[in-house]
Amino acid sequence: MQTFNYKTESDIVKDEGKNRFSRDTDTLASGSGKVLAGTVLAKLTNGGKFKPLAPDATDGTQIAAAIILQNANATAGDQEVVNLKRRAQVVLQNLVWPGAITAAQKQTALDQLAALGIIARMGV
Repeated sequence: MQTFNYKTESDIVKDEGKNRFSRDTDTLASGSGKVLAGTVLAKLTNGGKFKPLAPDATDGTQIAAAIILQNANATAGDQEVVNLKRRAQVVLQNLVWPGAITAAQKQTALDQLAALGIIARMGV
């Protein structure tokens, strides 16, 4: 029997603003690759597109700015995606982080999200 592990937005978001206030449609930048729902994103300083968080970068992608709510493939081109960007509670253990992120970098990113009103909590 084959087992699938497919995360949906309800696995990530536990509370958000009324009438989808917490969400926006944004552009995931080309070259971001395959991005899974729950990935912490950052906003490029130049152009305003989003990419996965890169704590050691200097192009804006070092600052957590959103959480993507869908799977997307921006390997060869920009993709329109729905991001969680304000006033929400999310499940901490369902967030997707860069592979080499340190505990201190993760805490910095969580603090940056909290400044936007996105609070990460342990949940089920």
